[in-house]
Amino acid sequence: MAVSPGSPRKKAAAAGPRAAATKAPAAKDQAVAATERLDGIQAVIIESLEDDKAEDIITLDLAGRAAFTDRMIIATGLADRQISAMAMHLQQKLRDAGVGRVPVEGAGGSDWVLIDAGDIVVHLFKPEARALYRLEKMWSAELDDAESDA
Repeated sequence: MAVSPGSPRKKAAAAGPRAAATKAPAAKDQAVAATERLDGIQAVIIESLEDDKAEDIITLDLAGRAAFTDRMIIATGLADRQISAMAMHLQQKLRDAGVGRVPVEGAGGSDWVLIDAGDIVVHLFKPEARALYRLEKMWSAELDDAESDA
């Protein structure tokens, strides 16, 4: 059995810094890459909605505030057919962007369609339903500020 010369301490010094010491920059790089990917998916969603003439498009940043998503996009369509077409086009564009499986709820002609793009959830409303549910108000930063003041 051949034993390499040197103590374990010398071998560790010769091997260089430990992998644990280099993990911090790698984790930071991964976080930046994840944010950039999320920004890219958001851009695809916004572009698709604008192409389909969605109205009042807003984006809410829910990172750290909601366990189910990091961002929420809310938009309004004027008719069932428009909302259904927006959902169908958006689903295809997200697949083309590499998102994978994109579940759609309510696309069969309702006032509210939900598209789950993983870290981004998209809500498409008819004007009356959007006014009724007021999701942007429920998830807005102003609401968090009011609760913290209370």
